[in-house]
Amino acid sequence: MAWLILAVAAVIEVIWAWTIKASEGFTRWPIVGLMLLTMLSTTWLLSLATKTLPLGTAYTVWTGAGIVGSVAVGIFLYGEEAGFMRLGAIALIVCGVVLLKISEA
Repeated sequence: MAWLILAVAAVIEVIWAWTIKASEGFTRWPIVGLMLLTMLSTTWLLSLATKTLPLGTAYTVWTGAGIVGSVAVGIFLYGEEAGFMRLGAIALIVCGVVLLKISEA
C-alpha cells in the first residue's frame, strides 16, 4: 500500500511542478490555489509512505519521478528541448532510482 501511496504522491508532484509554471509567477490565482493544494497533498502522501518505506528510498523515488515527469511535461506541453544529453540525464536518474530500490530488497 505504501508504494501505491508513493506513486500517487509522485503523480501529484508532477502536477504541482506544472502548476508552478502555469501560475505565471503567481498571477493566475485559480492555478495558485491548485498549486498550494497539490504541494500539501504530495507532501502529506509522501509522509504517509515514509511510515512504512525507508526515507531514503521513498524520497528518492518521489523526487526522481517528479523530475522525470516534470521534464516530460516540459517537453510535451511547452516544447522544451528533448536532446540526447537531456534524455541521457533522465535515464541516469531512472537508473539511480531503480538501483537504490534494488539495493534495499
